[in-house]
Amino acid sequence: MKDQVKIAVRPLVEYAFRSGDLDSGFRTGTALTEGTKAHQQVQKSYGEADQKEVYLAAEIPFGDLLFVIEGRCDGLLVMEDGSVMIDEIKSSSGDIPQVVEESYPVHWAQAKCYAYMYAREHEVKRMKVQLTYVQVITGEQQRFQQEADLAELEAFVNEIVEQYAPYAQMLRDHQMARDKSISELDFPFASYRDGQRKLAGAVYKVISEGVHLFAKAPTGIGKTISTTFPAVKAMGEGRLERIFYLTAKTITRTAAEDTFSLLQVKGLHLHVVTITAKEKICPQDQVSCRKEDCPFADGYYDRINGAVLDILANETLIGRKKIVEYAYKHRVCPFEFSLDLAYAADVVICDYNYIFDPRVSLKRIFAESKSRTALLIDEAHNLVDRAREMYSASLNKGDFLSLQREYKGLNAEVHQAAKAVNGFFIQLRKDAMDRKELVSRQAPAQLVESVEHFILAAEQELSLRQDGVQGQLLLQTYFAAQSFVRISKLYDERFVTYAEISSREVSIKLFCLDPSHLLREMGKGYCSHIYFSATLTPMSYYRDMLGAREQDYTLSLPSPFHREQLEVQIKPLSTRYHDREGTKLQVAELLRQMMEGHRGNYLFFFPSYAYMNLVYEAFTEVFANQAELRILLQRGDMTEEEREGFLAAFEADHEGTLAGFAVMGGIFSEGIDLVGDRLTGVAIIGVGLPQIGLERNIIRDYFHAGGKNGFDYAYVYPGMNKVLQAGGRLIRTETDHGRLLLIDDRYLQPHYAGLLPEEWR
Repeated sequence: MKDQVKIAVRPLVEYAFRSGDLDSGFRTGTALTEGTKAHQQVQKSYGEADQKEVYLAAEIPFGDLLFVIEGRCDGLLVMEDGSVMIDEIKSSSGDIPQVVEESYPVHWAQAKCYAYMYAREHEVKRMKVQLTYVQVITGEQQRFQQEADLAELEAFVNEIVEQYAPYAQMLRDHQMARDKSISELDFPFASYRDGQRKLAGAVYKVISEGVHLFAKAPTGIGKTISTTFPAVKAMGEGRLERIFYLTAKTITRTAAEDTFSLLQVKGLHLHVVTITAKEKICPQDQVSCRKEDCPFADGYYDRINGAVLDILANETLIGRKKIVEYAYKHRVCPFEFSLDLAYAADVVICDYNYIFDPRVSLKRIFAESKSRTALLIDEAHNLVDRAREMYSASLNKGDFLSLQREYKGLNAEVHQAAKAVNGFFIQLRKDAMDRKELVSRQAPAQLVESVEHFILAAEQELSLRQDGVQGQLLLQTYFAAQSFVRISKLYDERFVTYAEISSREVSIKLFCLDPSHLLREMGKGYCSHIYFSATLTPMSYYRDMLGAREQDYTLSLPSPFHREQLEVQIKPLSTRYHDREGTKLQVAELLRQMMEGHRGNYLFFFPSYAYMNLVYEAFTEVFANQAELRILLQRGDMTEEEREGFLAAFEADHEGTLAGFAVMGGIFSEGIDLVGDRLTGVAIIGVGLPQIGLERNIIRDYFHAGGKNGFDYAYVYPGMNKVLQAGGRLIRTETDHGRLLLIDDRYLQPHYAGLLPEEWR
């Protein structure tokens, strides 16, 4: 019996016929936003006997494989002579007269595959094939037609299958080796820690049932192995095809890579691909995807298939270093290379936004593949505010005023479009009179319409810049406008529109207050979501904000550590904003007392940079002549090397004492492991509440109106989460001991105390 390879028409023909360069830094987005309308526009003109969105499939044997090819053709047209024609519709934001018949072999290949599938099924000896191009701005249409008999079409499709076959055979052989290795794979440690087996069992159960899990798993329980191991086992049993391990920070991505490396040492054979942000992995000094600027973009699609085959045939753990190595070998863009690899990988380690952000998600994951994909969402508490960012968008008046001036006499369409948007902001400022802020529950329909006109004008101007000399402001504003219009289409009762007005600027923002619905929508179709973190407290809040459904499970595990490992002190001193100047010396003295007689390494966490710097100055004055004390200070603009240097200073065996000043919610308060004597004590100053401001107050009022405690949702829960994360740096293993100091009188109030872990009370 032949092994079956199921594949849609589009990825099949793209594999065989994609060629040429990566797009320039500017990619027209109108075709994406208006493509559906263009298709519908053409399909409305079809006759009564014509059909649209017709499902077609064919089985094609090749060697020891059986290819099952399927897809939906845009149109099936019945001609006057009774013959049948396949119509493939393509939307274009470029100039239609520039589209010549031979321009897009991928489009012809797609149409011919559909023609073959129809002709074979209905025993039609000769088929007509038509490409219909629609200019999405003007609605102009242009058509090209070809004819081919069944034998020609069959030879054409067989040739495509022959090109794809080596890749399919490699994936088949890999899958057999993968499944065998999983069946023989044991848990990589001698025994499970307390709670670890329970978490692993829950993950396996929800994947089997196709539901979601919200797991509060305390620090030290081994969350990464407890979620990945059962998911890998489910893959070996055929329950999953792919796993996405989603993170918010580089350091948690590294933990996931280390876990899969450990499993590989234990015998696992799995393709694990890590996606690194374009800015971090780009080999050029400046990111530019024009072939004139980057040899890795020039001819990318001519070389990418060979690069993918090479790396997948020879590597399993495919992180940043390996991707760059093979990218140089094959002269392909490492970032785009990683995205192409993601579609072939068993496991993808990447940021949340590749799944949940409508602007950057991996678009070629088809519905059937989604239903066999699990999402492991690490440090899931971060997803609430990250999702708010993903589903919000803003524009500034100043950008459009500058463009209005820049393009006067240069491009009338861009000038007028920018002037119309700027005019909206001018009127907004007049309507506001002396108010600095305006809040509305309605989407600004007039502005959205003006911005759409601006997008079309800007797109035409940018597409004319074949020499790559593009106005940077126009490009940036174009992308901001695209995002604004895209978010406006998601706008509902969970959004608010607010404007901030100053003498120099007017900005307007579509602000997502409750991201739960959109997280559900973007995550729809995936087999299981496993949300896990040490700090999903209170669980009801995170279930609410992350879009839990009634059938989804909740799991809360106790800490695996003993109370004796942690010495906790609470000092009831006010750290409220208006008291900070008056109590800074007392805070510095409490920090001094904490270290007195206890040499070692300490981290002091503050709710803001300003407060941290205030106490830092007072603290350094007290310790000005203490040679044995070394003090480090986190900065907001630290490079990757400086961050690594900050952490490297926390050595276990150096003489003297080290005090590191850092901010809650920052890079040093989550995901870092300073095991054993590398960290002696942690002090947390304040309860982490976000700074009082317009956005937080809008969130507060929204949830209050919905019958919830708005202040908790906007301030207390996000703040206390930062506290729990910072305190969680201290005890990382069964042998760690440490001292925790909480400075704030609110820690003695029942409401705040109730949010602390049992072992802290």
